[in-house]
Amino acid sequence: MSQAVKLEVKGITKTFPGVKALDNVSFSVKKGTVHVLCGENGAGKSTLMKIINGIYKPDSGEIVIDGKPVNVKNPIDARKHGISMIFQELNYIPEMTIEESFFVGSWPVDSIKKVDWKSIKKKTDDLLKREGLAYNSKTKLKDLSVSDVQMLEILKAISYDSDIIIMDEPTSAITNKEVRTLFEKIKELKERGACIIYISHKMEEIFEIADEITVFRDGKVIDSRPVEDYDLNLVISQMVGREISDSYPKQDLEIGETALEVKNLSSKGSFKDVNFAVKRGEIIGFAGLMGAGRTEVMRALFGLDKYDSGEILINNVPVRIHSPQDSVKHKIAMLSEDRRRFGIVPVRSVKENASLSNLKRFIYKGRLHKSEENAVIGEYFKKMNVKTPTMDTTIDVLSGGNQQKVILAKWMVTNPDILILDEPTRGIDVGAKYEIYELITKLASEGRALILISSELPELIGMCDRVYVMSKGQIKGELSAGDITQEKIMYLATQN
Repeated sequence: MSQAVKLEVKGITKTFPGVKALDNVSFSVKKGTVHVLCGENGAGKSTLMKIINGIYKPDSGEIVIDGKPVNVKNPIDARKHGISMIFQELNYIPEMTIEESFFVGSWPVDSIKKVDWKSIKKKTDDLLKREGLAYNSKTKLKDLSVSDVQMLEILKAISYDSDIIIMDEPTSAITNKEVRTLFEKIKELKERGACIIYISHKMEEIFEIADEITVFRDGKVIDSRPVEDYDLNLVISQMVGREISDSYPKQDLEIGETALEVKNLSSKGSFKDVNFAVKRGEIIGFAGLMGAGRTEVMRALFGLDKYDSGEILINNVPVRIHSPQDSVKHKIAMLSEDRRRFGIVPVRSVKENASLSNLKRFIYKGRLHKSEENAVIGEYFKKMNVKTPTMDTTIDVLSGGNQQKVILAKWMVTNPDILILDEPTRGIDVGAKYEIYELITKLASEGRALILISSELPELIGMCDRVYVMSKGQIKGELSAGDITQEKIMYLATQN
């Protein structure tokens, strides 16, 4: 017996200035199923989900729930229609506590219409306890890791007892153990008859949990089938419109002199006695489980956090880095793992985001030299293959992959010798990932030294000359090309 249709979208079209995000999109989702949406960044998946959740209004088309057309006015109204959503980009307020974030927009009140904080705390504590999450409800979100915030966003979305749950890249920032927990929760949701719309670029996940797959490309539905009618190659070819024969365009390059060396770098409570080096033309990787200390080391190296002891040498000369300004002066650049919070200024244009790192290049003699800014940034966008309607388009309109390329362009304006890339392909599709890998390889071929932090082991194996593995704030081992395997990385990553 076939399952009943829970949600339909019919003929949805949406246009932003200079770009048609959705073009007459129609598909349906059945009760008690996981319907996976695949497509490159910018294909229209997230835009459609924001329409279903009431954030955007479609230019035309309709949403139908249980056979009845509905007008979803905003996310709070969406919740009334049984819709909840986990967002790809973590749009959280760092100063909020966990309990505040759980109830924002729907505060329970007492008999005299005051916010019932006692009830909020109890409900939050009960929910955390039920899900086996050992968080203090009074903890501020700014004091949590990206992984912690992502898990709490997932918990919040599924706590509403919604019938339609949209999960946009829910596993992009969580550990393998947390992924297993999420998949168990998805199984429970299916059993109670809920439907899940699931967006992911991780192909192994898609084939594990999908009941049906719909492929998007350039704002249109290309195909929609039961999962058993798909294989990996067909999904990828439909997504990108071409075959990708090799996932990692790594080249054997000439390795030069040591560009950066770190000796016995330590920060109390974060990492201890960290030693590593990277040479010109080399790509080194940093692997480890969440909380291993990889990002903390790089933040200290870039001057975002203080370190207690140790030595940093650039071109064999000891330097002291107190701030990001010091790093830029020493020709170090860093892409943060949290693109939304630390990488971009969402309300500003792509051009302004890219020129932000080196404004003194364009502002002199008391004014901004726009023609020079346009020429320089335009040239970097061309090199980085940034897809944007115009250079004055606000960066939040761009896909995650194109945002990441704008951030790369921003740092290339400073002409760095050393690049730290923290999870550079998180939340980015197969095609855009390949473009990022090509850029990384090109930067190495120019004699730059690159440090790649990644939670995706195939990425480290495919792109790195050497990999350092961290656990509990210390480097537990170093693996060289040809000797880097997932098994060896995981063995070292789990050492005490």
